[in-house]
Amino acid sequence: MAWMTIGEFASRTRLSPKALRIYADLGLVVPAEVDPASGYRRYDESQLERARLVALLRGLDMPLADVAGVIDRDPAEGAGLLARWWERAEAAMADRRALVAYIQSRLAVQQGKQGKQEPLMKDISVRAIPERKVASISRHVTLAGAGAFFAEAFPRLRAVAPGMTGIEGVPFVVYYGEVSADSDGPVELCRPVAMDTPEGAVTGSPDIQVRVEPAHEEAYIRLSVAEMAWPRMVPFADALERWGRDHDRRPAAPLRQVLFADLRTASPDTQACDLSVPLRSPS
Repeated sequence: MAWMTIGEFASRTRLSPKALRIYADLGLVVPAEVDPASGYRRYDESQLERARLVALLRGLDMPLADVAGVIDRDPAEGAGLLARWWERAEAAMADRRALVAYIQSRLAVQQGKQGKQEPLMKDISVRAIPERKVASISRHVTLAGAGAFFAEAFPRLRAVAPGMTGIEGVPFVVYYGEVSADSDGPVELCRPVAMDTPEGAVTGSPDIQVRVEPAHEEAYIRLSVAEMAWPRMVPFADALERWGRDHDRRPAAPLRQVLFADLRTASPDTQACDLSVPLRSPS
């Protein structure tokens, strides 16, 4: 067996000893032997390929948890995981590219290079929502945990009581704060239910609350699947705020998404939700 010190192994793999220690602690590249007396780490030449693959994947800025998923599977399955991760990374980059363009347009306004914000190429409409009861679950969630929360919460809300028909019966998410890698909302997932559903905490599920939402008007913009996630949604949220100022209509509640499409089967171009703001009555 051809032993190598951590320094030799680092040189051969183009990884620093510090990185190798981190990868060892995470189980990604574990030394073939650790001297119990001195703590010296020794590696075998057969580990070079694995360590180099870790370095290549980290060169893509792939998170360590995803790196482990790729290298711990057979090559074909690992290649499939890499392809799916890259699709998500490209989608995230497209979202950032759109946000960069939007920020540049705002900076141009501040610098006086154009008279006003670039017009939003979408219609903003207003509709009336009647008084209704909603069953809801609130959570603090970051972007990484949002999918799991919605997957768990939707079936629980469907089991509470019969629903309502029409757009007023569509589930919606209320954003009390941004959901991102750094911000955890909170968010409230709501499902309108029959008016004879008892108010208060649901028996056996105290985190589900049934409450009455007053009748109101709401301004809304229709978005596709590709447009409905942060940060791609930011320009549309700002447009709703500007519309409210221009029309002297103040918000009565936080921003929400009215979810009328099945996101499990929808394509990126599918019209999926209305981004909306409940409005106070005109002054």
